[in-house]
Amino acid sequence: MEHEYRNLLKRLLTERRIASLAVLVDGKPFASMVPFALTGEGTAALIHASSMARHSAGLQPDAPFSLLIHELDDSPDRNPGQLGRITLEGTVHPLSHDEPAYAAGQHSYLEKFPKSQITFQLGDFTLYELRIESARLVAGFAKTFDLEPQDLAALKSP
Repeated sequence: MEHEYRNLLKRLLTERRIASLAVLVDGKPFASMVPFALTGEGTAALIHASSMARHSAGLQPDAPFSLLIHELDDSPDRNPGQLGRITLEGTVHPLSHDEPAYAAGQHSYLEKFPKSQITFQLGDFTLYELRIESARLVAGFAKTFDLEPQDLAALKSP
């Protein structure tokens, strides 16, 4: 992948803070806006959600998910179809407090969202690891890349 597209990928995954999450709730698609962070390895996205949020009903173990992250520049002089974006797909893994991945996930999430510390003290919140099985980066017209989890993990290297 060319340097320009690798930089776009890195910006989307590390600098963007909000994503659109799609899950199945009661057998129907449901989309929501969620803050997200990547795990330290870069092979999963992390979200911290309240059981009171409707999308949490779709965050069951091994449930499918789709997460869309996109550039924000939607100015009138820019073609919206040319906005850089990545769609991540995979399965959900709720993290329990006693799993080793929980502390690491919490650290990664709080590194990106330090003001979220209080929600980790609330009993209705769960930390979810959205394990990425595939990804599709769209960097503009005819600039589309199908990616694997190891491609995303490679972003951690210089």
